[in-house]
Amino acid sequence: MTAPRTPLSDQVDRLDRARIARRLREPLRDERVTLSHGSGGKASHRLIDGMILPTLGTAGLTVEEDSAVLSVTGLATGRVAFTTDSYVVSPLFFPGGDIGSLAVHGTINDLATAGAQPLCLSLAFILEEGLEMSVLRSVVESIGSAATLAGVMIATGDTKVVPRGKADRLFINTSGIGLVAEGVSLSAANIRAGDRVLLSGCVGDHGIAVMLAREALEIEADIRSDSAPLHRMVAAILAAAPATRCFKDPTRGGVATSLNEMARQAGVGIAIDERLVPVHADVRAACEMLGLDPLHIANEGKLIAIVAPDEAARALDAMRSAPAGQDAAIIGEVLEGPEDMVLLKTEAGGSRVLDMLVGDPLPRIC
Repeated sequence: MTAPRTPLSDQVDRLDRARIARRLREPLRDERVTLSHGSGGKASHRLIDGMILPTLGTAGLTVEEDSAVLSVTGLATGRVAFTTDSYVVSPLFFPGGDIGSLAVHGTINDLATAGAQPLCLSLAFILEEGLEMSVLRSVVESIGSAATLAGVMIATGDTKVVPRGKADRLFINTSGIGLVAEGVSLSAANIRAGDRVLLSGCVGDHGIAVMLAREALEIEADIRSDSAPLHRMVAAILAAAPATRCFKDPTRGGVATSLNEMARQAGVGIAIDERLVPVHADVRAACEMLGLDPLHIANEGKLIAIVAPDEAARALDAMRSAPAGQDAAIIGEVLEGPEDMVLLKTEAGGSRVLDMLVGDPLPRIC
């Protein structure tokens, strides 16, 4: 598959490019935290770029990746990946998963996208007074099952209880450590024009499944979260395509936001073809009814890979060999420009800028 190059770029109006460039440089002017600051979209990036990175950058927090890769003296591989995350999903249980398995899978996937083999996780509970012990037991059992199936140890943890009304039943915080093999160096900075964009499967399943469960909407659809660990898929891709540039799991903000993050980090353009993006029919129908774009909906078991063109076919075969990758597809290509932008060739044959998520149509999604 060859994505369009200059013709598509030429259709982007210069004013549109300037408008998006200005937004990416906008300082943090918000006086209060809103739900949008947790969406993973534009407001989240303004918070990170306008406050967190400028304040903590001198302490080493300088790269916007899901995991930090650190050199450790005396370690056989020499490097470890370290990540942390928090889970506040509502409801606690949803079709295809729950907050417990989601916490395990999400932490593993942040390590996997750094090319790390997950080793162990920490687990901290914040419990609201009055939470039913039966609910907590179900979540703990789900965590144990998910960790065992993934081959990852829960190494340490913590439990805190807050008074009734001071939380929403149950929150989980995790951290994870993984080992990075010699020669593995994944980063959006590695991306080059001509690279292919691969997507491991259908988008939007998790976000729509959680939303339908939360809102109890009377939509007849069999939609389940795609929550799953991806470290084995990543290992298979790296074995088949060792020159893979980088990975990204498109969680909050969806595929559109993840692609924009990678384009901005690499200083390149990315073009994808909407017709090649796999979407389950029920998810597409639900999004059309609710006025949502599947490319902005969260996923918890999908992977974006940017791969050198001569290894794209092998990487795709490796994706499809994994249980979670049977619908994998090559959906686009990296361009030299316009820089920091993602372009979408629409199903109707036109083209438009595919921007980051604005606002937060689905809060408390992970």
